[in-house]
Amino acid sequence: MGHDHADHHEQKLTKVNSAFVVGIVLNLLFVIIEAIVGIAIDSLSVLSDAGHNLADVGTLVLSLLAFKLTKVKPTNRYTYGYRKTTILVALFNSLLLLLTIGAIIFGAIEHLFHPQKIPGLTVSIIAGIGIVINFTTALFFFRNKEKDINVKSAYLHLLADALVSVGLVIAGIAIYYTHLYWLDSIFSLIIAAIILVSTWKLMKESLRLSLDGVPSTIHLEEIETKIQMVNGVKEVYHIHIWPISSTENALTAHLVIEDDINGEQEAFIKHEIRHLLEHQNIQHVTLETEREDCRNGSC
Repeated sequence: MGHDHADHHEQKLTKVNSAFVVGIVLNLLFVIIEAIVGIAIDSLSVLSDAGHNLADVGTLVLSLLAFKLTKVKPTNRYTYGYRKTTILVALFNSLLLLLTIGAIIFGAIEHLFHPQKIPGLTVSIIAGIGIVINFTTALFFFRNKEKDINVKSAYLHLLADALVSVGLVIAGIAIYYTHLYWLDSIFSLIIAAIILVSTWKLMKESLRLSLDGVPSTIHLEEIETKIQMVNGVKEVYHIHIWPISSTENALTAHLVIEDDINGEQEAFIKHEIRHLLEHQNIQHVTLETEREDCRNGSC
C-alpha cells in the first residue's frame, strides 16, 4: 500500500510540474506582449498588469523549483530533505506580491493627478487575451488547489489575473467611449485591491505553516476524537500536528490503551490509527503507548 501511495504521489507531482511549465511559458509570452503594448500606448493599467504577471511568472518558477527540491533525498543534516521549501516559497511569493501591490498603488496615484491619453480599445483587446491565458492556465491547477498551498498560491494568482483582465476590458471600453483617461488609474487601484485580498489570505496561511502550525484542512479536535474512537484506546494526549511540506504532514501522540492489550493487539491499534490518519492527509505518524494503570501512576 505504501508503494502505491508513493506512485500516486509521484504521478501527482509530475502533473503539477507540467502545469507549472505550461503556466510559465504562456504567462511569459503574455508579459512580453503586455509590456510592449503598455509602453507603446503609455497605459499604466496595462503596464501594472504586465508587472503583476511578471511577478506571477517568478512565482511559478519558484514554485516549480520548490517541487523539484521535494525530490532531494534526506541527509544527516536535513532529515526531511528540502520538502519545506514549498511552504517557504509560498510565503516568499506572498511577500513579493505585496511589493508589487505597493508599486501599482504608487504609480496609480501619480497618474491619477496626471492622466495620459490612451487607446481604450487596444487595452480591451490585450486584456481579453489575458483572460483566455490566465483562466486556461488556472484550470491546470484547479484539481490540486485544496491539497497544496503552493498549488493554491499559483491558482489564486492566475485566477486573480483573469479577474483583473476582466476589469481592464471594462476600463478599456469605458475609456474608449467616455475619454475619461483617469479611469486607467482607478482600475489600477481596483487591481491592487483584488490582488491584496487573495495575497493576504495566502500570506497568513503560509506564515502559519512556516511556524509549524496545523494546516487549515486538518482539524486537531476531529483527529483526536477519531483516534479515541479506535477500539482499545482510552485516551490520547500530547498530540502534535505539523507540515513537513505543502503536501505532507506529520503527527506525534501519546496513547493510553487498555491494560489487557497484548503486543499484537497494540501493533494492530497503531496500524489502524496510521491508516485512519493517512485518509486525513497525515502521512508521517509516531505513536507512543502506555497502559492505563501507568497513566494513573500504578507502575
